[in-house]
Amino acid sequence: MIMEALSNLRSFVSGAKSDALLLLFTTAFITPLCRLLHTSPILGYIASGILLGPQGLGTITDVHTTEHLADLGIVFFLFEMGIHLNFDTLMEMRTDVFGLGMSQFTVTALAIAAIVKLTGVGGGTVAAMVVLGGGLALSSSAFVLQLLREKGEMKSRFGRASFGVLLLQDLMVVPLLVLTPVLAKGGDLGAALGSALVRIGMALSAIAVLGKWVLRPVFDRVEASDSQEAFVGVMLGTVLSMSFLTEGLGLSNTLGAFLAGVLLSETKHRHRIEKELSPIRGILVGLFFFSVGFEVDLPLIMNKFGLVAGVVLGILCIKTVIAAAMGLAFGLDLGTSQHLGLVLSQGGEFAFVAFHMARDLEILNDETTRLMLTCVSLTMAFTPFLDGLGHKLNIQAHAKES
Repeated sequence: MIMEALSNLRSFVSGAKSDALLLLFTTAFITPLCRLLHTSPILGYIASGILLGPQGLGTITDVHTTEHLADLGIVFFLFEMGIHLNFDTLMEMRTDVFGLGMSQFTVTALAIAAIVKLTGVGGGTVAAMVVLGGGLALSSSAFVLQLLREKGEMKSRFGRASFGVLLLQDLMVVPLLVLTPVLAKGGDLGAALGSALVRIGMALSAIAVLGKWVLRPVFDRVEASDSQEAFVGVMLGTVLSMSFLTEGLGLSNTLGAFLAGVLLSETKHRHRIEKELSPIRGILVGLFFFSVGFEVDLPLIMNKFGLVAGVVLGILCIKTVIAAAMGLAFGLDLGTSQHLGLVLSQGGEFAFVAFHMARDLEILNDETTRLMLTCVSLTMAFTPFLDGLGHKLNIQAHAKES
C-alpha cells in the first residue's frame, strides 16, 4: 500500500509540477546562500540552470515551460523599471538614449557584422551580418538593471547612461526582429523598415490613449474599493495586456510593459504597484537567469574550448572598447566610460530570440546557433565580475582627478 501510494505520488508530481517545485525551492536556497558568500544571486541562478538543465543533470524536464515563465520575468522587470521613470525624466535622458545609445548600438553592430563577413560565419550573408551584428550589439537589460538596483546606482551618472543605452537597445529589437525574416526571404528592405516604424507609432499611440483614458480611471476605482486582490489583479492584467498588445503588433513585449510602467509612474499609485509587484517580479526574473543556464552547451565547451573562449573574449573586448569610447565621445569622464563599457559588454536576452529565429529561417545552422547561445550565456555570467572591475576603475579614475 505504501509503495503504491509513493508510486502514485511520483507519477502525479512529475514533469512541469516537479520542475516548478524544484525551481521554487532552489530559488529560496540560492538567494540567502549568495548573500552569505557576498556574490550576486544572478550567478547562482545561472550556475543552477547549467547544473539542473538539459546539458547538466537533466533534472528539469519541461524546459520550454520554464522559458515561458522566464519571459514573463523580463516583462514584469521592465514594467517595474518604467514605474521608476516619468516622461520628464525620459526627456532629460534623450542624449543618453538617442545619442550615446544609438552610437553604441550602431558602431558595435557594424564592427561585428564586418567580422562576420570576414570570417564567413553563416556564409557571410547580409542576413547573417544583420542577425549576428544586431543581436550581439544588444546587452542584457535584466542583468544590468538588476545589478544597478542591487547597488543603488540607478540615479548615478553611470546608472543613467547605462539605462539610456539599454532603453535604445530595446527599441532596436523591433527593426531587428522585423528585418530578419525579410532578409531570409529576400524581401523589400525599405518596406520592412517602414512597417516597423508604423508598428512602433501604432503601439505608442494605443498605449498613450489606453493609459490616459482607461488605466488611470480603472486604478482609481480599484484603489477606492480597498481590495488588495482586485488591485493585484488589475496590475497583472495591465502588464500582460500591454505586453501582448505590442507583441501582437510584431514588437517587443517588454517595450509595451515598459511604456505601461512609464504611464503609471505619473499616477499616485506607483508606490503601491512597486510594493505589490516586487515579490512576483523577483521570482520570475530568477527563472529567467535559470533559463540562461539552460542555453550553456557543456559538451560544446569541452569539445571546442578554444573557439568558445575566443568568441566570448572577442564579444567582451569589442563591446567594452566601443561602449567606453562612445561614453567619452558623449562627455562622460574616463572612469564612468570604463565602467559603462565593462557593464554593457555581455550579450542580451533578446539575442536568444534573434538567434532562434535565425536558425528557424535557416540563416544560421544549428551548430553556429548553439555556439552563439552558449557564448552569450557565458558573457552574462562574467558580468558581476566585470561590473566589480569597472567600479574599481571608476573609483581610481575619480581619485586621480581629485
